[in-house]
Amino acid sequence: MRILLKKFLFPVTLLVSIILLVCQFICVFSSMLLSILAFFLFAIGLATTLLLGETNEGLKVLFIAYLISPYGVPMLAAWFLGTIGGINERLKSI
Repeated sequence: MRILLKKFLFPVTLLVSIILLVCQFICVFSSMLLSILAFFLFAIGLATTLLLGETNEGLKVLFIAYLISPYGVPMLAAWFLGTIGGINERLKSI
């Protein structure tokens, strides 16, 4: 019964493994680009707050910069990839 289940789950685990590798590449590449963009948005938000005196608009830009920084959405994507990877490993261990 276990061998039959392994044969049934092999295509699923293979597909999930390939999708995980592609998503990890995209996550690393986009994290690098988003870090550069977050730096520029941080500078614009800081300049807006300090030089122009638009505190509300500057804080909005700073919040968006935080979301796309490595501690925002990319961290959530890395957590999600880790969770899917753990599920994939459990399927492989059956």
